Amino acid sequence: MLSRYLLFLIVIAPFPAIAETGKPSYISPPPVISTESTLQMMGGLLLVLALIGGITWLLRRYSLIPTATAGVVKVVATTGVGQRERVVIVEIDNTWLVLGVAPGRVNKLHAMTKPTNEASVPISHGSSPSPVFAEQLNQSIKKENA
Repeated sequence: MLSRYLLFLIVIAPFPAIAETGKPSYISPPPVISTESTLQMMGGLLLVLALIGGITWLLRRYSLIPTATAGVVKVVATTGVGQRERVVIVEIDNTWLVLGVAPGRVNKLHAMTKPTNEASVPISHGSSPSPVFAEQLNQSIKKENA
């Protein structure tokens, strides 16, 4: 019986040596569009869109986008007095209107004639236009009350 097993092992022994051990000749290339590259592209696109939206929001928030002055109405100055409230000076013809602007509502606070260029003091680098405007507004209010 031992001889049968020995004969069987001798016959089977050459089969692994005959088996093909070489590499296949065709290797498939890696995929061109992978999940990683698609996610990277989408992330970059979202980053650019968020950057554009953020810059636009900042420009609107701080009124850095110039508005076109067409027609008779011209915005002379504006300032924020609250989170959503603003005081706006609008020039119509030779009249300045001081308007209080809030969401869904615009109120006329004051009306005055447009100051002449000779009467206004030129603004230097260190001074702000607020004192000049405040003086003109006080003078105009005193004229109306008198």
